[in-house]
Amino acid sequence: MEQRYYTLNQYFQKQFGEKVYKLSLNGGMTCPNRDGTCGSRGCIFCSEGGSGEFSSSPLLSITEQIEEGKLRLKQKKVGQKFIAYFQAFTNTYAPISHLRRIFYEAIAPSEIVGLSIGTRPDCLSPEVLSLLKELNEKKPVFIELGLQTIYEKTATFIRRGYPLSCFEEAIPKLKAIGCNVVVHVILGFPNETKDMILDEIRYLNTLPIDGIKLHLLHILKHTDLETYYNKHPFPTYTLEEYASLIVDCINELRPDIVVHRITGDGPKNLLIAPLWSGHKKLVLNTIHHKMKKENCIQGKYYYNDIQRQER
Repeated sequence: MEQRYYTLNQYFQKQFGEKVYKLSLNGGMTCPNRDGTCGSRGCIFCSEGGSGEFSSSPLLSITEQIEEGKLRLKQKKVGQKFIAYFQAFTNTYAPISHLRRIFYEAIAPSEIVGLSIGTRPDCLSPEVLSLLKELNEKKPVFIELGLQTIYEKTATFIRRGYPLSCFEEAIPKLKAIGCNVVVHVILGFPNETKDMILDEIRYLNTLPIDGIKLHLLHILKHTDLETYYNKHPFPTYTLEEYASLIVDCINELRPDIVVHRITGDGPKNLLIAPLWSGHKKLVLNTIHHKMKKENCIQGKYYYNDIQRQER
């Protein structure tokens, strides 16, 4: 397939010389939005597993989780290089001694070529930043920040628990220590229009971020979003609508930003809506077909915006 956007695979090929796979790990974390620090029920959309349903069991050591993940991927006959990905909950929200132990254990194997850490911008203390700098001098560190939305009304609705200014302050701190910054954005929140989402992409273009994950809003069982959806049903995207939105987002996105994801796939046993999102291959094929049909090229509209500003 002709590449119409800067894929993570392209980036890994450039950096490491071959396809690299992520091993999803569980460091046994919690979140300030769950332990009472800024909330007790988590974000409204967050599952009981803290978005880590595809991670290994936290009862296993990090080394055991890595070996288990490699064994699963071995059946797919993948390559020999991996990224250790701490995905579930907030992975810088723990004592430094615990973080140091699990992160160093994760990057110890020679086949682990990088460390990816999912976290929040309000969980980056000076001590954490110092540890991340130290780790990044050993192997590349990717920090994945759960922004989700730039709109404060939506942030309040989803109980994100920190202001946009906190996110804006975290970016230069992470860049100053050499980390690769990846931003998570969720598409499909109630009352967020297509124009609002495209303005969100334009906003992110102005920041020195390295990557982006575009997630579809999933309504999952056993979440507060499920309760809200049952009481106040709101429209979710059709597959065609979502594909069109992704095309517009990619056209607007700054061309040097690596696109780590263009959708998300929640566990099928928990998925309530939209049900089509559970068919990942169909979703990706539909989006890629739409990209070809619409001649989608990453940054196509971004360059137009730059030219308008220069006039």
